[in-house]
Amino acid sequence: MAMKRAGVSAIRALCSSPNFTRHAHSTAGSKKIVGVFYKANEYAELNPNFVGCVERGLGIRDWLESRGHQYVVTADKDGPDCELEKHIPDLHVLITTPFHPAYVTAERIKKAKNLQLLLTAGIGSDHIDLKAAAEAGLTVAEVTGSNVVSVAEDELMRILILVRNFLPGHHQVISGDWNVAGIAYRAYDLEGKTVGTFGAGRIGKLLLQRLKPFNCNLLYHDRLKMDPEMEKQTGAKFEEDLDVMLQKCDIIVINTPLTDQTRGMFNKERISKLKKGVLIVNNARGAIMDTQAVADACSSGHIGGYSGDVWFPQPAPKDHPWRYMPNQAMTPHISGTTIDGQLRYAAGTKDMLDRYFKGEEFPLQNYIVREGVLAPQYR
Repeated sequence: MAMKRAGVSAIRALCSSPNFTRHAHSTAGSKKIVGVFYKANEYAELNPNFVGCVERGLGIRDWLESRGHQYVVTADKDGPDCELEKHIPDLHVLITTPFHPAYVTAERIKKAKNLQLLLTAGIGSDHIDLKAAAEAGLTVAEVTGSNVVSVAEDELMRILILVRNFLPGHHQVISGDWNVAGIAYRAYDLEGKTVGTFGAGRIGKLLLQRLKPFNCNLLYHDRLKMDPEMEKQTGAKFEEDLDVMLQKCDIIVINTPLTDQTRGMFNKERISKLKKGVLIVNNARGAIMDTQAVADACSSGHIGGYSGDVWFPQPAPKDHPWRYMPNQAMTPHISGTTIDGQLRYAAGTKDMLDRYFKGEEFPLQNYIVREGVLAPQYR
């Protein structure tokens, strides 16, 4: 907890410094805000609360335009001729989302001469070159906590899907088959299994709380040790050495941010040291895994099952090996974009825009980059 307190203290000290300038605070006049979201197409009209799509644009268009601001939304985000690229030179605020990430590269930041603020509608801002943003004096913020329940629930679902070998049975029903043995030979109870989470932040803690009633042996590895009360509540044991923890696990859940240190961390060598038949759930970021190493280990059976909703890049190309590897229960990036999650991150984005226009500070926990300082989890 000392590191966490130090991170907050550093931000507070920075805010009170006489040299502190508020780059993220709006100057007078109309602003151009660009939002990049996924298209809902025919599904947009099926639920009035489906706000996280291009068609609804977080539900903030009328509010922004009534205040004299320009609001552009698009799903076209990749390549030199995409719609987003046309607006890079004169936008002031860019709203992105992990579910349909617009990759904000150093090159794009350099072109964005008016850019002041990068907002992530959701959690996880690794699609932004955070170092380049810091060097450019930009503020990067996200809606911390907005979809942690959504993701933790999804992780628990995926654990059960893998442990109970659910998908082959479901596929049998669709294909008209009936072969109990083809499912039961590798279906297990979750009770008594060793489950380890790599990362025990907001999502990791919620997952551990939800796993406790299943009577598992719960382990966690994180840069910060949980306080004793939370450890007692979850029954989880802290493992200081990541690799020692991983080798104990029947089930591994990835709950760590994507950083320079975690990118490609689960490579062929590390995977080879895991228990044969290990189950892995990854709703964190696809690039934490070595794509081909995962596919090969699923094919050989060393990984008994792999499930997640994160890929690299996103959207995943049609020839991505994870689409075709055996023993997988992959989906598009959906875990954090439930309707409840959308309403929370839409409200949080609107709140930060309102504060930006008024020249007010954001909630401290929302800052990812501020005045050249990266949040502790990205350092």
